Order: sequence, then structure tokens, then C-alpha cells
Amino acid sequence: MAEVTGLGYVVVDATDLGAWQEYACGLLGMQSAVDTADRLVLRIDHKAYRLDIRRADRDAVAAIGWEVRGPRELDALTRALEDGGYAVKRLGGEAAARRGVSGLAEFDDPDGQRLELFWGSREAADRFTSPTGAGFVTGTGGMGHVFQFVRDEAAHAKLYFDILGFRLSDHIDFGPGMSATFAHCNERHHSIAWAVAPGLPPGVGHLMFEVDELDHVGRAWSRARGGAAPITMEFGKHTNDEMLSFYSKTPSGFQVEYGYGGRLIDDTTWTPARYDATSYWGHEFTEHRDPDEPDV
Repeated sequence: MAEVTGLGYVVVDATDLGAWQEYACGLLGMQSAVDTADRLVLRIDHKAYRLDIRRADRDAVAAIGWEVRGPRELDALTRALEDGGYAVKRLGGEAAARRGVSGLAEFDDPDGQRLELFWGSREAADRFTSPTGAGFVTGTGGMGHVFQFVRDEAAHAKLYFDILGFRLSDHIDFGPGMSATFAHCNERHHSIAWAVAPGLPPGVGHLMFEVDELDHVGRAWSRARGGAAPITMEFGKHTNDEMLSFYSKTPSGFQVEYGYGGRLIDDTTWTPARYDATSYWGHEFTEHRDPDEPDV
């Protein structure tokens, strides 16, 4: 069965590229590969980019890029999606070149979020150099994870488990009749998570980036507390993936979780669990966080 292998990139529409440059580079330690009036391309590792921020008249996650192993897998997943009722568009030439990939297809998830499948992403010729000295955990685990608020939990479960080949990591119950589903496609505890939250519109709640030393998180937390970005959740430790992290608000409104020490999964021994709390300690809401938004 063809399946997704990892989270490859995210494309963001943004109204303020200057604020994004300060946030991503100055706070998170990402490297700017392209910085023009209309585009900010950001690196966190050996890949040519992981975040592509484009000037627009709105602030939103424009596309989430999922990596597959090669052209056969892309073809197989395209057919599986079409059989599942999704309208998939195969892109080549200019579109693939713009993404820096060898093969590309796009479709919308059940809530209209644009998803892309790709293979053969471009490697950078020069070494990644963080302006803050941060090192990011990527490799076979992909660039991190994405959390979405959704309308239909079952529809997303069918898409990610039955079509794209993700495996269940676990669930967290965070309110009466409300739970979040966490799914993995490699050794990272989860590359995607979703939850139905009544009263909240569907969309990306946060992206997670993991660094290789706890001190990087601590220094970024100090910079954020000093005014570098609005902190939405204080420093804490999650239950299911054991990530030590804090959350801050991006210039485009969604959040970034910045963490260290995420749990790894071995599919030969992993057994999904269920939790009744999102954190062992910390992760308290702040004045910058919507009080109605679930703690996930």
C-alpha cells in the first residue's frame, strides 16, 4: 500500500512578511533562504525550504505538503483518493518547479484545506545555519506536525487512515464528548492531529517544530516572554508525545508549538492509548489564547 512518509512543507499566505521574518528567524531560529517583497522562504535543515511564506491579502495556511517515496506511490495515492471521491489535480512543470519537487498533486481535504502530495524535494547545496544556533529534528520524521480543527472526525479518519496510510498513535479527551486523534506516518509520535471543537471554525490550529536541545526552547521562551511574540500557552510537558514545549502566535494568527524531546514510535511494539489530559504540567493558557479553544 502506498502511503505518506512525512510532513514535507507548509505554504502560508501572509499580510506581513516583515513580521514573519522577525518571528521565524529571530524567535524560532529558522534561516531565510529567499527574502523579497513578496516571498519569504525558510529553512530548518538540509532541504531547500520547509516554510514558504507568500504575500497575500489574507492570513491563512494555503497548502500542506505531504511527502511520498516516488512517482509510483504518487500515482497510487492519486488513484486511491479519486476512488475515495476526492478531485485530485496532477501538477507539473511550473507548479512543481515552484514547489521545488519532482512530482506534485493537489486536492482539498473534507473542510477545504488544500493538501499536496509530492516526491523528490530539492536539497540545499549549503549547510543550514540558524541565526539563533538552533538545530531542528527532521530527517525521516519530516519537518514536524500539524494540528487541525475539523468538522467531521470520521471523514478525516477515513482520509488519513484508509487512504493516505497513517497509523493511529492515540487519543486525548479534552472535554465532554470531545477528543483529539493523533496519527503517525513515521517514527515521529504524530505528523497530523485533528479534533472537532464546537464553536470553532475548521482550520490549522498549530504547527510544531522540534529542536535538538532543550536550551533552544528555553532561550526562545525567554525571547518570547521578552516581547518577541505573543505566548499563547506557557512552557509545559504533553502527556501523549511527552514534548516539552510552549506555544506562540504567528503573524498569520495560527500558533507554533516549539518543543524538545518528542516521543518516538516503533510500529512493531506500539499500542495506542487514551489520555484524559493534554499535559502533565504547564501549558497554561495566556491572555493571547482564545479561552474557548481546546488545550491541544
